[in-house]
Amino acid sequence: MKKYNLITASLLALGLTACGAQNTTNESTTAQVTSAPGAPGVEPFWAYAGKTGIGTSFEEYKKGQYRDTAATGNVSKVWFSIAQGMITETMFGLIHQAQIKDMQFIVTGKDFTVTEADDLDVTIDYLYKDDQGRPLSLAYKVTSTDKQGRFSLEKHIFTDPDTQTLFVRSVFNTQLEGLKAYVNVNPYINNNGLGDFAKTTDQGLVAWEGDNYLTLQSSSPFKAKTVGFTGESDGISSLKTTQAINNQYTNTGEVSGNVNMLAELGDISNNTTFDLALSFGKTQQQSIQQGEQSLAKGYQAVLDHYNGKGDALGWQDYLQSLKPLNTMTEQTADNGKLLFTSAMVLKAQEDKTHAGALIASLSNPWGETVSAKEGSTGYKAVWVRDFYQVAMAFMALGDTATAKTAFEYLEKVQVNSSTPGNNGDTGWFLQKTHVDGELEWVGVQLDQTAMPIMLAWKLHQADVLSDKELKTWYGKMLKPAADFLVDGGLVKILWNDTQITPPATQQERWEEQEGYSPSTTAAIVAGLITASEIATLSGDDKNAKRYLETAKKYNSEIESQMFTTEGNLKGENSDGEYFIRIGQDTDANSNTKINANNGREGFNKKQILDGGFLELVRYGVRGANDESIVKTLPEYDDETLEDNLQVKYSFSFEDGTGTFAGYRRYGNDGYGEDEVTGTNYAEGGANTPGQRGRVWPFFTGERGHYEIAASNATKTLNDAKQADIRNSYVKGLEQFANEGMMLPEQVWDGVGVNKAGYELGEGTNSATPLAWTHAEYVKLVRSLSDKQVWDHYPVVEESLKK
Repeated sequence: MKKYNLITASLLALGLTACGAQNTTNESTTAQVTSAPGAPGVEPFWAYAGKTGIGTSFEEYKKGQYRDTAATGNVSKVWFSIAQGMITETMFGLIHQAQIKDMQFIVTGKDFTVTEADDLDVTIDYLYKDDQGRPLSLAYKVTSTDKQGRFSLEKHIFTDPDTQTLFVRSVFNTQLEGLKAYVNVNPYINNNGLGDFAKTTDQGLVAWEGDNYLTLQSSSPFKAKTVGFTGESDGISSLKTTQAINNQYTNTGEVSGNVNMLAELGDISNNTTFDLALSFGKTQQQSIQQGEQSLAKGYQAVLDHYNGKGDALGWQDYLQSLKPLNTMTEQTADNGKLLFTSAMVLKAQEDKTHAGALIASLSNPWGETVSAKEGSTGYKAVWVRDFYQVAMAFMALGDTATAKTAFEYLEKVQVNSSTPGNNGDTGWFLQKTHVDGELEWVGVQLDQTAMPIMLAWKLHQADVLSDKELKTWYGKMLKPAADFLVDGGLVKILWNDTQITPPATQQERWEEQEGYSPSTTAAIVAGLITASEIATLSGDDKNAKRYLETAKKYNSEIESQMFTTEGNLKGENSDGEYFIRIGQDTDANSNTKINANNGREGFNKKQILDGGFLELVRYGVRGANDESIVKTLPEYDDETLEDNLQVKYSFSFEDGTGTFAGYRRYGNDGYGEDEVTGTNYAEGGANTPGQRGRVWPFFTGERGHYEIAASNATKTLNDAKQADIRNSYVKGLEQFANEGMMLPEQVWDGVGVNKAGYELGEGTNSATPLAWTHAEYVKLVRSLSDKQVWDHYPVVEESLKK
């Protein structure tokens, strides 16, 4: 028998006061107040991954860490994202711990109901900008307009640096009478869409799972409020059919599920404003108090602190601390708008419990078709490869503090004798982890073992790591990594029971194939040569010699293992000589197949190109004009190849000034939307043969870096050439950014069924913003500003010539 909660007289009185007498107009009405039926609600899915904005407060390090102090208060650990005009996954605690799926507003009239999930006209902008239109904080203004012109809604979205609160101002405008506004929140407490409870309180609405609580409160009392199970008793159905909340439930009972919170804000007319606080805590009282404090301070005080106006520390202060920023702006094509945004976006994707933990993206790829029944980090996790790119971007921006803290964090994700479940050799770095170091994926990617060594060398060269610090880290972290790059070893952890023999890697940078990869080998060689330099400084001459000799051996075998002279690509520019993506044997001319992956069958390795060979130039393993590099460029750029094997695609600038290049990861890539059906990647949980990886914008940056290196090699990087690179590769990356200036993982390339209605070059629903893309943009701008490749390693080039 279903158990119903009793109503107190005070609660009943509150409900009657808010709603008025029952009638047949669009006033919210109260039926019997009970526990909401319909548990557990509809199946939960994540939110749309193509974010147009992300945000969190800027917090200052205390000795390289985030610390609550009496003088500066508590560190705010709230993050939010914006997609399709709505506030989506909002995190509290660790950066991957989503607490809601979305928060949307609803407007009703006499005979209509419009939700933000409906098709509204949406624009997004920044609340705080300089005179040149460059954002000075991650505070947003999102304007949604009803297509029939009945109303508009302007949202101002930011967090409170002093509390665990998301602050949202909603401003409604309408010329019609009788319109009402509502707010709806779909909690996903503790990073999953099931297992939640919800209830109404005098202060507002509360949802929780275990010791994770969130509260929705308003600066003015809600006119009505209810909780229920999503898709069953959430109140939205009644709003859509009767323009009223027909049942007000005070709680969701004793059965958890996919819960929903709905509140009536009140009547709207012109410039009707409601301030809301979505606040978090480890107890109900904490979550309520956090929101109350933010609302008590008020909109302007909270926003000013977030922005960094006056004495308050905020985003403006962070931007002002980046000394190279103004000089770098001169090498942008948009006067620094994307550069300023990128700096803040990269900093915003750092965890604040585990300082230095840099995630790949504040999104879950193709989220709206990915089940949220169980917790998922998505891209809100640590990959050392992406991590390295971002750390180097911080260095380029002049933020050496974050770069150093990030480097020190890496010890947490290196395999050692105490790594849970490890029964194999040590020294390598985990494939993917939670920000607290919890294991998630455990494949061995040797570039991810080399890059921490490379980063250490760069930090020491910039005097960020002292000689003493570098020697300490050599013993603790860098020597074990270098030893693994030389000796390999038995990997025995969770599912992985594999003998690794470098330079063959279990997975290359796309995490899908084993074997000999140009990009992976470039990092291994650079990692061992920088390790040799660090070993010499540390007095370990024996290993210094061993590392250097091994690097030279690996280097001497690159062409025989990875550069085919008997290629079989059928394009106008193919002469049969080029770097392959990867091979599972040591003969670049053999006809072995690489493995099937992502729904795509395996192909002859000589048919699959990627841009990994350019990393050989970037790190100094090969010169920009070396024969094997130059011979590969025509195939890499060939747009006459069979479409499935084609890598380069050309896009037109919106201003009609020409075209720019975009590149797929590799030919036959299946990590993307299905070109036959138009469905999302792995929609329904299974891969399909028609899946197709699209263009990834950061390759435009990689190619721009090569152009800088090639121009330097021929001593032709003059003002005209700089302008050419700026107006093609830099401007091209800027073109790929969406309206909120978020750079995506993938963009639509125009091939196949376009079920989602993407425009050519528009970010797909894979993952936006991708930290790697923003990092590559930042580094390209710094490289152009310096007239030399930012993450080049001269010591590698010099050592290989000896």
